[in-house]
Amino acid sequence: MSEAVPNPEAAAWRRRALLLAPLAVAGLGGAGFYAMLRGLGTGDYDPRGVPSALIGKAPPDFSLPPLEGTGLPGLSAADLKAGKPMLVNFFASWCVPCVIEHPQLMRLARNGVAIMGIAYKDKPADSLGFLKQRGTPYARLGVDQPGRVAIDWGLYGVPETYLIDKSGIVRWRMAGPVTEEILDQQVIPLLRRHA
Repeated sequence: MSEAVPNPEAAAWRRRALLLAPLAVAGLGGAGFYAMLRGLGTGDYDPRGVPSALIGKAPPDFSLPPLEGTGLPGLSAADLKAGKPMLVNFFASWCVPCVIEHPQLMRLARNGVAIMGIAYKDKPADSLGFLKQRGTPYARLGVDQPGRVAIDWGLYGVPETYLIDKSGIVRWRMAGPVTEEILDQQVIPLLRRHA
């Protein structure tokens, strides 16, 4: 029996390929980082912007029970077709950014903007305490304790806010807290445009 003789040229080529692979990966990563920095400079890249499959579509069908003790009705997909723009806000009492955005939601509610709330994976007593302490900006409030509705919406975390136009179509999404700057520069102009 004859033993196979290794080809020295093929072995050398494989060694070179193994050495060049990390350089290729680093080059691709560097090109991606450069593209991101360029986008930040031109304003084309928003690091807080998270794409949503719901933009331009109706929200998924759902029905949530009310949060007992608030006196507010629960929330369903049918409630989002009210003939006027509104916000849908996912929140939780354990969410620190939810505390940051709450004054902006209260301001919108005082100005007549309809805000629908969804208490996400929160104990009902804790959600109720959160709203009693800070005020309730919501016109309707559903409880999504198991988080199934949030999955259908594509929720990344709380807080997360969606703008629904007067036809019941999702037009905007904010993953993270609605700050005063975002409220003035994005939310209010969008509400006016979709009124």
